[in-house]
Formats: sequence, C-alpha cells, structure tokens
Amino acid sequence: MQVRILALGTRMPGWVEMAVVEYTARIPPPLRPVWQSLPLATRRPGGSVERWRAEEGRRLQAATPRGAEVIALDVCGRALSSEDLARRQVDWLERGQDLVFWIGGPDGLDPRLAPTWRWSLSPLTLAHPVVRVVLAEQWYRAWSIQAGLPYHRGAKE
Repeated sequence: MQVRILALGTRMPGWVEMAVVEYTARIPPPLRPVWQSLPLATRRPGGSVERWRAEEGRRLQAATPRGAEVIALDVCGRALSSEDLARRQVDWLERGQDLVFWIGGPDGLDPRLAPTWRWSLSPLTLAHPVVRVVLAEQWYRAWSIQAGLPYHRGAKE
C-alpha cells in the first residue's frame, strides 16, 4: 500500500513545508504519505477558469497511479471525524489498496473529475497551503488514534 498526496501548487510558505514534513515524519510506513506538488495551470488575464481547472485535472489524473482509490479534498464532500478517519485507515490498511489524495488549485477541482469519494476537511473555505497542513495533521492524528497514542484527546466515542 502506498499513500500519495497530489497537491496543485508548487510554491508553499516555509511554515507549510515545515508542518507537512513534521507530521509526515511521525507516521510509519505504509501509511506515511508521499507528497507531490504539481504545477498550476498558467493563469493569464482574460483566461478561462474552466480551462485552468481542466488542465490541472489532467495533471492530477496523469500523476495518479492506476487502480488507486482517489479521495478528493472538496468543501462539498463528506465530513469525517478524526475517529472516522482512523477507522478508514484501518480498512485501507487491511485492503492494501494504494490511496491518492487530490488537493485542487485556487479555483478548485475540475467538476468532471471522478474521484472514489470526496472528503470535506471543513465547511469553511481553506487556503490551499492550510489544507496541506490540516491534511498532514489529521492523517497523523488518525494514525495516533489507531496506535493508541495519547496525541488525540478529542471526544471519546
């Protein structure tokens, strides 16, 4: 099983890179994700948002390994608690299927993309650098829950 995070946008602030590296390093294989930044479409005045999203969608699809389960991060997706995510991690580990998370660009994901499912980190609109940090932290938190570590002190179910 391999976990890959494909994120559009290549220039992140240093604090984002530091947080992503920190949380990612805490997660053992096979759940430790491999992060890959993909270039955004070139945006020019008078350009088309639909064209930019389509180009970025093609880049995401081209970088996605065949047969992987694809989870698109989308404000309109399904919300999960950290405990729900931990249960999903266990299921993914048992199945051994590769996972890919898609983080869209500033204009969102091409609506024609067909991920396996869509996950909402929050009903708030988050800046794309923040999405990377939240995803890294929540992926680590979910692992820490299933590993029985004291990191997670959320509501007990």
